[in-house]
Amino acid sequence: MALDRILLANFRNHRDTALHGTARFNLLVGENGAGKTNVLEAISLLAPGRGLRRASLAGMALQPGPGSFAVSAALAAVGGTVQLGTGIAAERPGRRIVQINGAEAPALRLAEWLSIGWLTPAMDRLFAEGAGARRRFLDRLVLALEPTHARSAARLETALRERNRLLAEAAEPDPAWLDAIEAQLAEAGAAVAQARARLVARLDAALAQLPEAPFARPALAYAAGGPQDQTELATALAEGRRRDRAAQRTLIGPHRDDLAVTMAGKGQTAAECSTGEQKAMLIALTLAHAGLLDGDWARLLLLDEVAAHLDPVRREALFERLREGAAQVWLTGTELAPFAAIANEAAVWRVSGGEVERVS
Repeated sequence: MALDRILLANFRNHRDTALHGTARFNLLVGENGAGKTNVLEAISLLAPGRGLRRASLAGMALQPGPGSFAVSAALAAVGGTVQLGTGIAAERPGRRIVQINGAEAPALRLAEWLSIGWLTPAMDRLFAEGAGARRRFLDRLVLALEPTHARSAARLETALRERNRLLAEAAEPDPAWLDAIEAQLAEAGAAVAQARARLVARLDAALAQLPEAPFARPALAYAAGGPQDQTELATALAEGRRRDRAAQRTLIGPHRDDLAVTMAGKGQTAAECSTGEQKAMLIALTLAHAGLLDGDWARLLLLDEVAAHLDPVRREALFERLREGAAQVWLTGTELAPFAAIANEAAVWRVSGGEVERVS
Protein backbone atom coordinates (compact mmCIF):
# COMPACT_ATOMS: atom_id res chain seq x y z
CA MET A 1 0.00 0.00 0.00
CA ALA A 2 1.31 3.44 -0.88
CA LEU A 3 0.41 7.08 -1.33
CA ASP A 4 -0.10 8.61 -4.76
CA ARG A 5 -1.71 11.69 -6.30
CA ILE A 6 -0.41 13.93 -3.52
CA LEU A 7 -1.66 17.52 -3.71
CA LEU A 8 -0.41 20.57 -1.80
CA ALA A 9 -2.36 23.83 -1.98
CA ASN A 10 -1.02 27.00 -0.33
CA PHE A 11 1.27 24.97 1.91
CA ARG A 12 4.53 26.69 2.92
CA ASN A 13 6.09 27.78 -0.38
CA HIS A 14 3.97 25.39 -2.48
CA ARG A 15 1.03 27.23 -4.02
CA ASP A 16 -0.17 24.36 -6.21
CA THR A 17 1.93 21.19 -6.23
CA ALA A 18 0.97 17.74 -7.48
CA LEU A 19 2.97 14.52 -7.32
CA HIS A 20 1.65 11.64 -9.42
CA GLY A 21 3.04 8.23 -10.27
CA THR A 22 4.84 7.51 -7.01
CA ALA A 23 7.05 4.46 -6.52
CA ARG A 24 8.57 2.44 -3.69
CA PHE A 25 11.44 4.97 -3.58
CA ASN A 26 10.63 8.64 -4.16
CA LEU A 27 13.39 11.23 -4.48
CA LEU A 28 12.98 14.98 -4.07
CA VAL A 29 16.07 16.77 -5.37
CA GLY A 30 16.81 20.49 -5.26
CA GLU A 31 18.79 23.30 -3.69
CA ASN A 32 18.50 24.20 -0.03
CA GLY A 33 15.31 26.19 0.56
CA ALA A 34 13.63 24.88 -2.60
CA GLY A 35 10.76 23.26 -0.69
CA LYS A 36 11.80 19.59 -0.47
CA THR A 37 11.30 19.30 3.27
CA ASN A 38 8.00 21.14 2.92
CA VAL A 39 6.70 18.24 0.83
CA LEU A 40 7.77 15.77 3.52
CA GLU A 41 6.13 17.91 6.19
CA ALA A 42 2.88 17.98 4.21
CA ILE A 43 2.92 14.19 3.91
CA SER A 44 3.64 13.85 7.65
CA LEU A 45 0.37 15.68 8.37
CA LEU A 46 -1.51 12.70 6.95
CA ALA A 47 -0.89 11.01 10.31
CA PRO A 48 -2.05 12.18 13.76
CA GLY A 49 0.09 14.79 15.45
CA ARG A 50 1.77 18.05 14.55
CA GLY A 51 3.98 16.83 11.71
CA LEU A 52 7.72 16.53 11.45
CA ARG A 53 8.41 20.18 12.33
CA ARG A 54 5.82 20.42 15.13
CA ALA A 55 4.87 23.81 13.70
CA SER A 56 1.70 25.78 14.30
CA LEU A 57 -1.06 25.23 11.77
CA ALA A 58 -1.22 28.89 10.78
CA GLY A 59 2.56 28.91 10.30
CA MET A 60 2.25 26.27 7.56
CA ALA A 61 0.05 28.41 5.32
CA LEU A 62 1.57 30.14 2.28
CA GLN A 63 2.73 33.70 3.00
CA PRO A 64 1.37 35.87 1.56
CA GLY A 65 -1.68 33.77 0.80
CA PRO A 66 -5.33 33.15 1.60
CA GLY A 67 -4.61 31.96 5.16
CA SER A 68 -5.71 28.41 4.45
CA PHE A 69 -3.92 25.31 3.17
CA ALA A 70 -4.84 21.80 2.08
CA VAL A 71 -2.93 18.54 1.70
CA SER A 72 -4.49 15.43 0.19
CA ALA A 73 -3.40 12.06 -1.15
CA ALA A 74 -4.85 8.85 -2.51
CA LEU A 75 -3.95 5.76 -0.51
CA ALA A 76 -3.98 2.47 -2.39
CA ALA A 77 -5.35 0.25 0.37
CA VAL A 78 -6.79 -3.23 0.72
CA GLY A 79 -10.26 -3.09 -0.77
CA GLY A 80 -9.76 0.07 -2.82
CA THR A 81 -8.48 3.63 -2.78
CA VAL A 82 -8.89 5.83 0.29
CA GLN A 83 -8.71 9.61 -0.03
CA LEU A 84 -6.98 11.30 2.90
CA GLY A 85 -6.90 15.05 3.42
CA THR A 86 -6.06 17.69 6.00
CA GLY A 87 -5.70 21.45 6.24
CA ILE A 88 -7.10 24.62 7.76
CA ALA A 89 -9.68 27.22 6.79
CA ALA A 90 -8.80 30.91 6.83
CA GLU A 91 -11.63 31.77 9.22
CA ARG A 92 -10.38 29.23 11.81
CA PRO A 93 -6.61 28.92 11.31
CA GLY A 94 -6.06 27.15 14.64
CA ARG A 95 -8.44 24.25 13.90
CA ARG A 96 -7.14 21.34 11.91
CA ILE A 97 -9.58 19.77 9.47
CA VAL A 98 -9.21 16.09 8.59
CA GLN A 99 -11.17 14.25 5.95
CA ILE A 100 -11.28 10.57 5.04
CA ASN A 101 -13.07 9.81 1.77
CA GLY A 102 -14.59 13.30 1.86
CA ALA A 103 -16.12 12.96 5.34
CA GLU A 104 -14.75 14.97 8.24
CA ALA A 105 -13.08 12.81 10.90
CA PRO A 106 -10.89 13.21 14.00
CA ALA A 107 -7.16 13.25 13.29
CA LEU A 108 -6.71 10.06 15.30
CA ARG A 109 -8.60 8.16 12.59
CA LEU A 110 -5.68 8.72 10.22
CA ALA A 111 -3.67 6.21 12.25
CA GLU A 112 -6.11 3.51 11.16
CA TRP A 113 -4.86 3.87 7.59
CA LEU A 114 -1.34 5.18 7.64
CA SER A 115 1.80 4.93 9.75
CA ILE A 116 4.51 7.50 9.07
CA GLY A 117 8.03 7.64 10.47
CA TRP A 118 10.67 10.23 9.72
CA LEU A 119 14.24 11.34 10.20
CA THR A 120 15.25 14.98 9.81
CA PRO A 121 18.49 16.89 10.45
CA ALA A 122 16.78 18.52 13.45
CA MET A 123 16.65 15.09 15.11
CA ASP A 124 20.43 14.60 15.00
CA ARG A 125 20.76 15.93 18.54
CA LEU A 126 17.94 13.80 19.95
CA PHE A 127 20.27 11.94 22.31
CA ALA A 128 21.97 15.10 23.55
CA GLU A 129 18.80 17.13 24.13
CA GLY A 130 16.49 17.05 27.13
CA ALA A 131 14.20 14.16 27.99
CA GLY A 132 11.14 15.98 26.59
CA ALA A 133 12.35 15.55 23.00
CA ARG A 134 12.90 11.83 23.56
CA ARG A 135 9.45 11.43 25.12
CA ARG A 136 7.85 13.03 22.07
CA PHE A 137 9.93 10.77 19.81
CA LEU A 138 8.94 7.72 21.85
CA ASP A 139 5.26 8.65 21.81
CA ARG A 140 5.32 9.00 18.04
CA LEU A 141 6.78 5.48 17.76
CA VAL A 142 4.13 4.12 20.13
CA LEU A 143 1.34 5.84 18.23
CA ALA A 144 2.35 4.07 15.02
CA LEU A 145 1.69 0.72 16.73
CA GLU A 146 -1.11 1.70 19.12
CA PRO A 147 -3.34 4.48 17.73
CA THR A 148 -5.25 4.81 21.03
CA HIS A 149 -2.04 6.06 22.67
CA ALA A 150 -2.84 9.58 21.49
CA ARG A 151 -6.04 9.64 23.53
CA SER A 152 -4.28 8.42 26.67
CA ALA A 153 -1.50 10.98 26.23
CA ALA A 154 -4.02 13.79 25.80
CA ARG A 155 -5.91 12.75 28.94
CA LEU A 156 -2.63 12.60 30.86
CA GLU A 157 -1.64 16.08 29.76
CA THR A 158 -5.04 17.52 30.71
CA ALA A 159 -5.04 15.92 34.18
CA LEU A 160 -1.42 16.91 34.80
CA ARG A 161 -2.11 20.52 33.85
CA GLU A 162 -5.12 20.65 36.20
CA ARG A 163 -3.19 19.13 39.12
CA ASN A 164 -0.32 21.56 38.65
CA ARG A 165 -2.79 24.45 38.60
CA LEU A 166 -4.27 23.34 41.92
CA LEU A 167 -0.83 22.86 43.46
CA ALA A 168 0.21 26.38 42.47
CA GLU A 169 -2.82 28.10 44.02
CA ALA A 170 -2.30 30.12 47.21
CA ALA A 171 -5.14 28.38 49.03
CA GLU A 172 -4.82 24.76 50.12
CA PRO A 173 -6.42 22.57 47.41
CA ASP A 174 -9.54 20.62 48.22
CA PRO A 175 -8.32 17.04 48.96
CA ALA A 176 -11.42 15.54 47.37
CA TRP A 177 -10.79 17.48 44.16
CA LEU A 178 -7.15 16.40 44.15
CA ASP A 179 -8.27 12.79 44.67
CA ALA A 180 -10.45 13.01 41.55
CA ILE A 181 -7.74 14.64 39.41
CA GLU A 182 -5.09 12.20 40.58
CA ALA A 183 -7.36 9.26 39.78
CA GLN A 184 -7.65 10.51 36.19
CA LEU A 185 -3.92 11.21 36.02
CA ALA A 186 -3.05 7.75 37.35
CA GLU A 187 -5.37 5.98 34.91
CA ALA A 188 -4.10 7.84 31.86
CA GLY A 189 -0.52 7.88 33.10
CA ALA A 190 -0.42 4.13 33.65
CA ALA A 191 -1.76 3.55 30.13
CA VAL A 192 0.88 5.86 28.64
CA ALA A 193 3.73 4.38 30.68
CA GLN A 194 2.79 0.79 29.92
CA ALA A 195 2.50 1.51 26.19
CA ARG A 196 5.92 3.15 26.18
CA ALA A 197 7.45 0.23 28.08
CA ARG A 198 5.94 -2.28 25.64
CA LEU A 199 7.32 -0.40 22.67
CA VAL A 200 10.81 -0.06 24.12
CA ALA A 201 10.92 -3.79 24.95
CA ARG A 202 9.83 -4.79 21.44
CA LEU A 203 12.16 -2.34 19.76
CA ASP A 204 15.16 -3.34 21.88
CA ALA A 205 14.53 -7.00 21.06
CA ALA A 206 14.40 -6.19 17.35
CA LEU A 207 17.61 -4.16 17.55
CA ALA A 208 19.37 -6.97 19.39
CA GLN A 209 18.99 -9.14 16.27
CA LEU A 210 20.93 -6.68 14.11
CA PRO A 211 24.69 -6.76 13.48
CA GLU A 212 26.82 -4.05 15.08
CA ALA A 213 28.00 -2.84 11.65
CA PRO A 214 27.78 -0.94 9.40
CA PHE A 215 25.27 1.00 11.54
CA ALA A 216 26.05 1.46 15.20
CA ARG A 217 23.47 -0.62 17.07
CA PRO A 218 21.64 1.03 19.96
CA ALA A 219 20.46 -0.76 23.09
CA LEU A 220 17.33 0.72 24.65
CA ALA A 221 15.90 0.93 28.15
CA TYR A 222 12.75 2.56 29.44
CA ALA A 223 13.60 5.02 32.22
CA ALA A 224 10.30 5.37 34.06
CA GLY A 225 9.50 8.63 35.85
CA GLY A 226 7.17 6.86 38.28
CA PRO A 227 5.17 3.67 38.88
CA GLN A 228 3.60 2.08 35.82
CA ASP A 229 0.78 0.53 37.82
CA GLN A 230 -2.35 2.69 38.13
CA THR A 231 -2.91 2.06 41.85
CA GLU A 232 0.75 2.56 42.71
CA LEU A 233 0.90 5.79 40.72
CA ALA A 234 -2.23 7.15 42.42
CA THR A 235 -0.71 6.36 45.82
CA ALA A 236 2.60 8.01 44.90
CA LEU A 237 0.80 11.15 43.74
CA ALA A 238 -1.21 11.38 46.97
CA GLU A 239 1.88 10.85 49.12
CA GLY A 240 3.83 13.48 47.21
CA ARG A 241 1.31 16.33 47.49
CA ARG A 242 3.26 18.31 50.09
CA ARG A 243 6.50 18.03 48.15
CA ASP A 244 4.82 18.80 44.84
CA ARG A 245 3.01 21.78 46.32
CA ALA A 246 6.34 23.22 47.48
CA ALA A 247 7.70 22.75 43.94
CA GLN A 248 4.37 23.91 42.42
CA ARG A 249 4.50 21.07 39.94
CA THR A 250 4.14 17.29 39.80
CA LEU A 251 7.51 15.63 40.33
CA ILE A 252 6.56 12.01 39.65
CA GLY A 253 4.84 10.36 36.72
CA PRO A 254 5.23 9.46 33.04
CA HIS A 255 5.76 13.13 32.14
CA ARG A 256 9.26 12.58 33.56
CA ASP A 257 10.00 9.40 31.57
CA ASP A 258 13.07 9.10 29.40
CA LEU A 259 14.42 6.79 26.72
CA ALA A 260 17.86 5.54 27.74
CA VAL A 261 20.06 4.70 24.75
CA THR A 262 23.52 3.16 24.76
CA MET A 263 25.74 2.02 21.94
CA ALA A 264 25.86 -1.78 21.96
CA GLY A 265 29.37 -3.18 22.02
CA LYS A 266 30.82 -0.05 23.63
CA GLY A 267 28.47 0.35 26.57
CA GLN A 268 28.65 4.08 25.99
CA THR A 269 25.61 6.32 26.37
CA ALA A 270 24.35 7.77 23.11
CA ALA A 271 24.96 11.30 24.37
CA GLU A 272 28.67 10.49 24.73
CA CYS A 273 29.00 9.00 21.23
CA SER A 274 30.18 10.89 18.17
CA THR A 275 27.65 12.68 15.98
CA GLY A 276 28.22 10.05 13.30
CA GLU A 277 27.52 7.24 15.73
CA GLN A 278 24.42 9.01 17.00
CA LYS A 279 23.16 9.42 13.43
CA ALA A 280 23.81 5.74 12.69
CA MET A 281 21.97 4.65 15.84
CA LEU A 282 19.03 6.88 15.00
CA ILE A 283 18.82 5.35 11.53
CA ALA A 284 19.02 1.82 12.97
CA LEU A 285 16.31 2.63 15.50
CA THR A 286 13.99 4.12 12.86
CA LEU A 287 14.41 1.17 10.50
CA ALA A 288 13.89 -1.36 13.30
CA HIS A 289 10.68 0.40 14.30
CA ALA A 290 9.42 0.27 10.71
CA GLY A 291 10.03 -3.48 10.83
CA LEU A 292 7.67 -3.83 13.80
CA LEU A 293 4.71 -2.49 11.86
CA ASP A 294 2.27 -5.03 10.56
CA GLY A 295 -1.41 -5.19 9.72
CA ASP A 296 -3.29 -3.71 6.81
CA TRP A 297 -2.27 -0.07 7.09
CA ALA A 298 0.31 1.61 4.87
CA ARG A 299 3.80 2.49 6.03
CA LEU A 300 5.85 5.49 4.99
CA LEU A 301 9.38 6.59 5.85
CA LEU A 302 10.34 10.23 5.29
CA LEU A 303 14.13 10.62 5.26
CA ASP A 304 15.28 14.23 4.98
CA GLU A 305 18.90 14.72 3.87
CA VAL A 306 19.95 11.33 5.22
CA ALA A 307 22.01 9.85 2.37
CA ALA A 308 24.33 12.84 1.95
CA HIS A 309 25.74 12.40 5.47
CA LEU A 310 26.58 8.70 5.08
CA ASP A 311 29.71 7.18 3.61
CA PRO A 312 29.20 4.91 0.55
CA VAL A 313 29.21 1.68 2.61
CA ARG A 314 26.56 2.87 5.04
CA ARG A 315 24.56 4.47 2.23
CA GLU A 316 24.38 1.18 0.34
CA ALA A 317 23.47 -0.62 3.57
CA LEU A 318 20.68 1.89 4.15
CA PHE A 319 19.23 1.36 0.69
CA GLU A 320 19.40 -2.42 1.10
CA ARG A 321 17.58 -2.25 4.45
CA LEU A 322 14.93 -0.03 2.87
CA ARG A 323 14.49 -2.53 0.04
CA GLU A 324 13.96 -5.31 2.57
CA GLY A 325 11.26 -3.34 4.40
CA ALA A 326 7.63 -2.80 3.50
CA ALA A 327 7.50 1.00 3.66
CA GLN A 328 7.14 3.48 0.84
CA VAL A 329 10.20 5.72 1.17
CA TRP A 330 10.60 9.45 0.52
CA LEU A 331 14.11 10.91 0.46
CA THR A 332 15.46 14.41 -0.14
CA GLY A 333 18.85 15.64 -1.29
CA THR A 334 20.55 18.53 -3.00
CA GLU A 335 21.80 16.30 -5.84
CA LEU A 336 21.01 12.95 -7.38
CA ALA A 337 24.50 11.42 -7.09
CA PRO A 338 24.13 9.97 -3.55
CA PHE A 339 21.03 8.08 -4.75
CA ALA A 340 22.67 6.49 -7.81
CA ALA A 341 22.15 2.98 -6.41
CA ILE A 342 18.35 3.38 -6.36
CA ALA A 343 17.80 6.00 -9.08
CA ASN A 344 16.65 3.43 -11.64
CA GLU A 345 13.92 2.12 -9.32
CA ALA A 346 12.76 5.50 -8.00
CA ALA A 347 10.36 8.24 -8.96
CA VAL A 348 12.39 11.46 -9.08
CA TRP A 349 11.18 15.03 -8.79
CA ARG A 350 13.16 18.25 -9.15
CA VAL A 351 12.05 20.87 -6.61
CA SER A 352 12.69 24.57 -7.16
CA GLY A 353 11.03 27.61 -5.61
CA GLY A 354 8.04 25.64 -4.36
CA GLU A 355 7.44 24.01 -7.74
CA VAL A 356 7.89 20.32 -8.47
CA GLU A 357 8.79 18.78 -11.82
CA ARG A 358 8.89 15.05 -12.52
CA VAL A 359 12.35 14.05 -13.82
CA SER A 360 12.01 10.29 -14.08
